[in-house]
Amino acid sequence: MATRILSIQSKQDLAEIFKDLKVDPYGIGIMVPKGMAYCVRLDGLSCVAANILKQEMLSAGGDAALPRDVLTGRIKTADCVLIGSLAQLSRLVGKLRKQPFGLDKLANNISGALSNYAKQSLVLAARNYRFRLGKRTHIMGIMNLTPDSFSGDGLYAKHNDPGFFVEYARALVNDGADIIDIGGESSRPGAKPVCVKEELKRTSGVIKAIAKKIKVPISIDTYKPDVARAALDNGACIVNDISGLRNNAMISTAKEYQAGVVIMHMQGTPLSMQKKPHYGCVTADIIAYLKDRVDAALNAGVGAENIVVDPGIGFGKTVSDNLELLRNLADFKVLGLPILVGTSRKGFIG
Repeated sequence: MATRILSIQSKQDLAEIFKDLKVDPYGIGIMVPKGMAYCVRLDGLSCVAANILKQEMLSAGGDAALPRDVLTGRIKTADCVLIGSLAQLSRLVGKLRKQPFGLDKLANNISGALSNYAKQSLVLAARNYRFRLGKRTHIMGIMNLTPDSFSGDGLYAKHNDPGFFVEYARALVNDGADIIDIGGESSRPGAKPVCVKEELKRTSGVIKAIAKKIKVPISIDTYKPDVARAALDNGACIVNDISGLRNNAMISTAKEYQAGVVIMHMQGTPLSMQKKPHYGCVTADIIAYLKDRVDAALNAGVGAENIVVDPGIGFGKTVSDNLELLRNLADFKVLGLPILVGTSRKGFIG
């Protein structure tokens, strides 16, 4: 007789196990939610709401971890971790929708987060391209058209032949790149900005030449709407914005061209971002920031299938911040969007 503890990564995994056991399909539908367990963290609850939440979660068959002083009333707000199966959390959501003190709104937040977290496949739409994401990691090949790249691979000062850049892009594709990301302004720590005219000079012709020869999507790494528009006119289909679409004109450009957009987090600017970066909780703070910027894009008419989020490894983060973000990458699944991670050649790796 063999005894095993099963590591379940998704509802689909658990359903397959039940199918192998020849469980009736009706029974599988009932038992899968019971077998999926989650710990859901909620921050900034009022003590009244937290106490109600605790009782409702217990009545649903789960539990809720709260600070001791929630009961004594010595604190005004509290964070909480809900512990339960998907079935128990679903029952909780139904109960909370009938409750006051903002718990009805919290019910929708919990339901949406669970739904997003469980997604196994996503679509990224970028003009004429559509990616089916989830089965494998897609690779972005980088072309730094700058004289001052942080990793020392800036190509702009070394080459002026468009044919070189086409062959460089072709080599990236042959090495496995699914997307070519082209940038004309260094975003290394301490980098000074360049003017629009110079950035256009570095990127527009190269993008036009590559777009005619290479049949993979091209991304423009810029936070300037004029540079993004020129790149899209010359064949790019994704805007990779390190400023997180803070410029409304960039949002309008992305919507107009139905381009893919990468919304990245950065604390400060490249010139200042590594001067004592600080967070309350780096993962929670960045998720909140990205959700705010995603909502701004959606409200302005950018499609959900056009959006990718990027926690911004190395952009206003300490070494420990970067490592924590990598360790907690799955937390970003609550946004329900593809996640881009840029770690290559970053200083914290060595």
